[in-house]
Amino acid sequence: MFEMLLLYLLPLLFLTLPILFFLTKPNKKSSTKNNITIPKSYPLIGSYLSIRNIGNRRIQWLSDIVQIAPSATFNLNRPLGTRQIITGNPSTVQHILKNQFTNYQKGTIFTKTLSDFLGNGIFNTNGENWKFQRQVASHEFNTKSLRKFVEDVVDTELTNRLIPILSSSTQTKQILDFQDILQRFTFDNICKIAFGFDPEYLTPSAKRTKFAQAFEDATEISSRRFRLPLPVIWKMKKRFNIGSEKRLREAVTEIREYANKIVREKKKELKENDSLHTQDMLSRFLSSGHSEEDFVTDIVISFILAGKDTTSAALTWFFWLLWKNPRVEEEILKEINKKSESLDYDEVKTMVYTHAALSESMRLYPPVPMDSKEAINDDVLPDGIVVKKGTMITYHVYAMGRMESLWGEDWAEFKPERWLENDGYGKRAFVPRDPFTYPVFQAGPRICLGKEMAFMQMKRIVAGIVGKFKVVPEPHLAEHPNFISFLSSQMEGGFPVTINKRIS
Repeated sequence: MFEMLLLYLLPLLFLTLPILFFLTKPNKKSSTKNNITIPKSYPLIGSYLSIRNIGNRRIQWLSDIVQIAPSATFNLNRPLGTRQIITGNPSTVQHILKNQFTNYQKGTIFTKTLSDFLGNGIFNTNGENWKFQRQVASHEFNTKSLRKFVEDVVDTELTNRLIPILSSSTQTKQILDFQDILQRFTFDNICKIAFGFDPEYLTPSAKRTKFAQAFEDATEISSRRFRLPLPVIWKMKKRFNIGSEKRLREAVTEIREYANKIVREKKKELKENDSLHTQDMLSRFLSSGHSEEDFVTDIVISFILAGKDTTSAALTWFFWLLWKNPRVEEEILKEINKKSESLDYDEVKTMVYTHAALSESMRLYPPVPMDSKEAINDDVLPDGIVVKKGTMITYHVYAMGRMESLWGEDWAEFKPERWLENDGYGKRAFVPRDPFTYPVFQAGPRICLGKEMAFMQMKRIVAGIVGKFKVVPEPHLAEHPNFISFLSSQMEGGFPVTINKRIS
């Protein structure tokens, strides 16, 4: 079947690829909203020339278009007639994530593109398989587990690993890549709480492990598959095991060996000690009757992706924003100083201003800036746009956080107070936005199970760092760093900082 498809497509590719790759060069200049227009579409190649011209500003470029489009929704035409709908309309987001949930799923384009990396893990599957994984995983997020996570796992990682590293750097004035530090921290945390396994990745050594490098490569290469003009390009490279697809195969092999090791060791523990069966998420999966190694390995990889990259991404931009907004940092410090030095679960829960500041940071810099669903059947969106079966619809979370119609004229300000109101007793209360206006954690049946766990972890980290240190980014970061995304967002080039001891 694949060979027959190539016979038909190869002549077409030879005709179109010179146009796609050599007629234009990426435009390195930043666009402004004054010259933003809905991209032109041409026969055969769609809007590929416009897409290619924006270089590594894809997230921002699409965001600008969403904001000028009627009903905050537009069609992006891809090569060979493929159509993608991009939206920032809360009514449309509610339509696809809740009202018509069964019609908008992780379609074949999405699942096949990520299958080598994520397999049939919870973020790359639908139906009964998704329901089963979600049901088993949900036990990990009850109050008892959250308390254990904050008071044992996060606090131990802070006290024994992160704080000593930061303290040491205050003496040496060593420049740290804080994005990398946060990824290491959250990786240790997710492995300990979900798998009962300590990878000990957060160490004074700046050297990246083979697994960490492989995970980063697999995430980036899998994500870049979506950006190619035609899927057949990556499929051909995979078929002949060349270029990026060769590296992806090597990376996935490294990742699966690492994940398999975690699974095998957990199976051994369970065999030797029956009391472990309900102590962590991995134990519950292995005790559920679905203990096939490949299946459970897919689950391990998906939860590493969720726990490591999204939380660290949120914190990276949060600490950059604190540096840019010292007033907010002072308010957070006041809140921290009212708590005990070793915050327990109940104290972390009451960090209302910090919670608001984190929500505000993720409004501007969401860990997952865009997410897509595929229409299973024909449909009509609330604004009247007709959706054909197989169409990909992407809701642009990053764009929605920058829409004046949703957040007011001061949308560009980092303003935690927009999430707060007086509770009537002289205290501030957090007031959440509806999840369709603020779909940072998705919404509807697929809303993120780990939302509260993420907030509790982030608040405990912020308290542990801000109470003792001042994070000072390198001067060149005063100019806005580039926001990029490979499944989850990153600060391009890392987040180099110097750590100063806070003078009380």
